[in-house]
Formats: sequence, structure tokens, C-alpha cells
Amino acid sequence: MTTRDAVVLVSGGLDSTTVLAIARHEGYRVNALSFRYGQRHSVELDAARRVVAAMGVERHVVADIDLRAFGGSALTDSIDVPKHETAADLGADIPVTYVPARNTVFLSFALAWAETLGAQDLFIGVNALDYSGYPDCRPEYIAAFETLANLATKAGVEGTSRFKIHAPLMTLDKAAIVRRGLELGVDYSLTHSCYDPAPDGTSCGTCDSCLLRLKGFSEAGMTDPIRYAAGNSPLGRTASTSAIST
Repeated sequence: MTTRDAVVLVSGGLDSTTVLAIARHEGYRVNALSFRYGQRHSVELDAARRVVAAMGVERHVVADIDLRAFGGSALTDSIDVPKHETAADLGADIPVTYVPARNTVFLSFALAWAETLGAQDLFIGVNALDYSGYPDCRPEYIAAFETLANLATKAGVEGTSRFKIHAPLMTLDKAAIVRRGLELGVDYSLTHSCYDPAPDGTSCGTCDSCLLRLKGFSEAGMTDPIRYAAGNSPLGRTASTSAIST
């Protein structure tokens, strides 16, 4: 256990919420960092606020970055979000929902805040098993960024800090992530994962993120507690239609 500060990237989704719970369980003082980056699913920021409030996090910064200025992704440009029937339909290619260099941008902000706090620990919810194939979710990427963090900062060069990038979900599939979060008391009804939600926040149930989330809950033997569009739950119509907590 530790009482050191840590910067935790919190999107409001299943993975980052689980990582937040893990950081708290390990005794870190959490400094939560979210981004308003021009994403079409900005409703996730409402989820992030709910999550950090529920976990008693005192410091939560929402940083503004306009990645729509560059576009190039279905999340930040006028490009349709791909939809599928089941998770088995997801291809091996990097999908158009990939936001160019997003995790590098996010971790750079997290590193800057960590250095001002005198913190050495950064947490991110990347995963290399049940994920959409994004190149910045792989273990070699995390290792490379950690090396960069210790080369490119005053604290790293002077030796006053040795930065560590924690990716505790890296080798877990979505079912294991769900089970770990439930062990830690995570209320997943507060979270949001959909890339293409309805205006009221209802999840589509057919984008990559929804399919992987639903797959995780199904394989964990649990029911996803968030709301999906009528008829669009791809797991035998078993996903919950209960309202999202607000």
C-alpha cells in the first residue's frame, strides 16, 4: 500500500473505471484526468464525473484538446462509426475509430500534471486482449512511453522521479476486467462505453466498444447494467435495458 499521488486517465468507460478502482485499492491518492477532445461520444465525460464522484476522488481535471481540428477518425470527424452484429465480426485491421496518437497525447498531458504534482505514477486502462486493435494499446507502446517519460522531463533527467506507467489491465480480457471491477465494488451502471450513443446517452449496442463490453459481461456471467437501444443488444437480447444512473 502507498499514499503517493498518481494521475489516472479516466474516460468514464469500463476499463478506465476499473483502473481507477485498482489505483484507489492500492492506496494511491488519485488525481483523475479526463479529456474533452471533440469526441462525438462526449457523454462519456458525464460518466467520468459520476465515476470519480462515486469513488470519492477529490481532484478531477477535464482538459480541453480539439482533435477535431485534425479529424481522421470516426470519433473526431464526419465518418460513420462501424457497426457489427457480434464481436466475432470485428476485423483484424486497425478500425476507423482509432484516433491518431490519442494515447500519446493523453499520456503527455498526464505526465505534465504528474511532474507538477511531484508524482511518479500514471495509470491508463489500455488492454491488449479484448480491444479494437489500436497500436497505442500494446505493451511495447507503454514501455516506450515510460522510457520517453524518464528522458523528456526535468524530474527524470535530474533523477528526482522515476516515472512508471501502470497498465494493470494489459493482459486481461474483458470478462476478467469486469470480474476485477466487481471485486473492487465498481458500479458499472455509472459508466459509458459507446462510440455512437443516442442524444440521451443510450448505447447503440453494435459499435466495436459496445460489442466488446457486452462480450465481457456475458463471459463473466453478468448482465451489463446500462441501457442499450431497443433490439440492438447483440447477446441474444440479454443486455439490461435499465436506465443509466444520472
